[in-house]
Amino acid sequence: MKSAHARTAGPPGTSTPSGSGSASDDRSPDASGGPVAETARLLAEVLADLVGVEHVPGDSNFFDDLGADSMVMAGFCARVRKRADLLPVSMKDVYRHPTVNSLASALTRAEPAASEPAAPAPAPVPVPVQPSVRPAVPASTPASASARGTAARAGTGRYLLCGMLQLLAFLGYSYLAALATIRGFEWVGAGAGVLDVYLRSVLVGSAGFAGLCMVPIVAKWTLIGRFTPREFPVWSLGYVRFWLVKTLIRTSPARLFTGSPVYAAYLRALGAKIGRNVVIFSTHLPVCTDLLTIGDETVIRKDVLFSCYRAHAGVIQTGPVTLGSDVLVSEQTVLDINTSMGGRAQLGHASSLHAGQTVPAGERWHGSPAEPTGTDFRTLGSVDRSTARKVRYTAGQLLSLVLVYLPLATGGVTVLPAALPGLNTATPRAGSSAFTSGTFYLGALAASFVLFFGAVLAALVVQGVVPRLLNLAVKPDTVYPLYGFHYGLQRAIALLTNRSFFGTLFGDSSAIVHYLRYLGYDLSRVTQTGSNFGSEVKQDSPFLSSVGSNTMVADGLSVINAEYSSTSFRLSRVSIGAHSFLGNHIAYPARARTGDNCLLATKVMVPVDGEVRENVGLLGSPSFAIPRTVLRDTRFQELESGSELRRRLAAKNRHNAVTAGLYLTARWIHVFALTLLGLGAAALYPSLGASAFALAAVLTTLFTVVYFALIERATTGFKDQEPLYCSIYERSFWRHERFWKMASVDYAQAFDGTPFKNVVWRLLGARIGKRVFDDGCFFPERTLVTIGDDCTLNAGTVVQCHSQEDGAFKSDRTTIGDGCTLGVGALVHYGVTLADHVELACDSFLMKGEQVPQRARWAGNPARQLSGDTPATPLIQRP
Repeated sequence: MKSAHARTAGPPGTSTPSGSGSASDDRSPDASGGPVAETARLLAEVLADLVGVEHVPGDSNFFDDLGADSMVMAGFCARVRKRADLLPVSMKDVYRHPTVNSLASALTRAEPAASEPAAPAPAPVPVPVQPSVRPAVPASTPASASARGTAARAGTGRYLLCGMLQLLAFLGYSYLAALATIRGFEWVGAGAGVLDVYLRSVLVGSAGFAGLCMVPIVAKWTLIGRFTPREFPVWSLGYVRFWLVKTLIRTSPARLFTGSPVYAAYLRALGAKIGRNVVIFSTHLPVCTDLLTIGDETVIRKDVLFSCYRAHAGVIQTGPVTLGSDVLVSEQTVLDINTSMGGRAQLGHASSLHAGQTVPAGERWHGSPAEPTGTDFRTLGSVDRSTARKVRYTAGQLLSLVLVYLPLATGGVTVLPAALPGLNTATPRAGSSAFTSGTFYLGALAASFVLFFGAVLAALVVQGVVPRLLNLAVKPDTVYPLYGFHYGLQRAIALLTNRSFFGTLFGDSSAIVHYLRYLGYDLSRVTQTGSNFGSEVKQDSPFLSSVGSNTMVADGLSVINAEYSSTSFRLSRVSIGAHSFLGNHIAYPARARTGDNCLLATKVMVPVDGEVRENVGLLGSPSFAIPRTVLRDTRFQELESGSELRRRLAAKNRHNAVTAGLYLTARWIHVFALTLLGLGAAALYPSLGASAFALAAVLTTLFTVVYFALIERATTGFKDQEPLYCSIYERSFWRHERFWKMASVDYAQAFDGTPFKNVVWRLLGARIGKRVFDDGCFFPERTLVTIGDDCTLNAGTVVQCHSQEDGAFKSDRTTIGDGCTLGVGALVHYGVTLADHVELACDSFLMKGEQVPQRARWAGNPARQLSGDTPATPLIQRP
């Protein structure tokens, strides 16, 4: 998982202690030796000591003249924060005022307001308690713990008991699922003739799919009743019920219907209050659905997190998310609990609403935390809506699922043993001793080889052929109605061209540019670097995606070709400029106002209005300008041209080709092992019944965890990774790329919210403390991460211990102290240290090199410290 990011760090996209000053504000300190001069002297002393020089001129630019970078300036900010005689400085202040004189002037002007919160603090919003059919959790809750900002520590006994109950729930569900599946397949297999088998497959497939969708609904209304605003401790019995319902909802196949009326209907069945003509494209299903209210005509675009709950300091807090009529929530945003948007309000992409924030009716907000803006994010108006079109589209979806896809899957599994070479001979007969026969294993080996590589080849052919044919009927810059023929084609193109397997296979190598061109990308004249794109790139339409020459892209790029209203959509070309570098987790819209030679930092909000930005770096949400390049980044330039580049690139290509072969082999061996487990369960079925397949499911989970842990650790020689600073043309970086490709942790999501997630992380080399609550965090470099006791890690959080910019790669350790909380969607960069009981708000970006003091509260993109007057948690009224 390649990453990149500008040398930056700083405050949320909000007002800063530096006021409205800018980088051009380079006034000299007052000659009278007043407070500005004294502040400048103190700042110069701190910086001189840090960079090891005798004197720092007051008008010298930190980056251009002194050669500093974001790591150096992050250390500078940390030292200033420790000084009682200086006001705190954030990285955003540093970039806006890049000289000692201008920074001193800005700090002195801000001093009268020093007692005010450093960022807009959302006011506590009392939340009325709704009547509950059945209490979701015990009424008594540890309110004092979260109010103090101290983790509500659970006893080890309660922690282990919770894990035991979760394991029993998994075993029980596995048995029931195995029993239902085997009964269904037996009935399908007993059919006489092709037509009979097909009809039986339709019935069994439909019943199975409906059951998987209905189980979460039944479990929610049985175990929870109605969700109400409250908080309760993790690892408690109330939490076990919550976890079970959350897991069932999150694994529901209903997410296949995103962007469809079926999806909204499913959320209504779970208790959500959703108006007419609401369109939801996010695959992140909300959990506390009774607390979700969405008005008519509202659009929620893809990659939005709005779960109506969060984990905070050892407790689960549930709260409402309320969206009025005709609201637009743009891509890659986070809506924390106790947030609301009035009618016709807009929230821009890469933004967030923090707990207690409200967007008034008709206003436009953006940033993290969000603030008012004049930018209009609504690009499409409404067209004439047709109820008949919606009915036809929904009926078509359901009929194609029931009559085509489900029968193919069900019937295919039923006839697979007879159709697949080697599998029929490998299937052991009841009571036989085929497990000791070489024929059994050779047959399974041959069957798994054909199954795996045949599926890979077929999927690759389909990706290159079918979307191109479908795209012939969809014209760019043309407004089409939702739920029509063209809408169905567009959704199919997006589904077929976004396959993560191939991104991982070809990413971080020279092959990725050929793969993207095969999909339909326009990559101009490619300047091959061997790392032009990472392994995570997605788009709405590859045929309308262009990337300029000599541009490099890290992981997590989302190209937004499709624009939606509640009744229409349009596809537009997205063009990324030449000679640029894009960091991690960037949503790049069609209206982006960035040109050539831009550095777009991790999690940046790409501007969609104003002048075209060129020859500049952008950081933050909302974004602001930073240097495009600093002195340290030019260290490896001699390796990026001429004969030396050709030689090293050829060596990198050979290394990457071996890595790709190892990747395919490792995945094939995994399929082979699962095939053996399936055949073994079939052999034991006559004597053990459905328990044989339930046991196979459990063994499959255990084997997957252990197998990929061994693969990952073997990739690093069973040693911990060490911090790196090197060129992308050095073997140490190639080995790191191999680690990214070989490591597979998708399975770890199954353990979210359980004690077993910590066991998995420890097995992979991370240093995890006691009773850590991990609701969906991700560590790209496990052995460089240290997490303290009783920490709370929310869904969508990332602790990323690496960064890549252009041709340079850097990685370092990150340490998180005891009792810390990382909010939903937050990202912590490399070289960061969080002291004990630190709170990082949702969607925050904590920059590389930051040193966060004990019990501090930080928020924003980039993150900065909040004042002590800012409320730590929203007010929740309890029954």
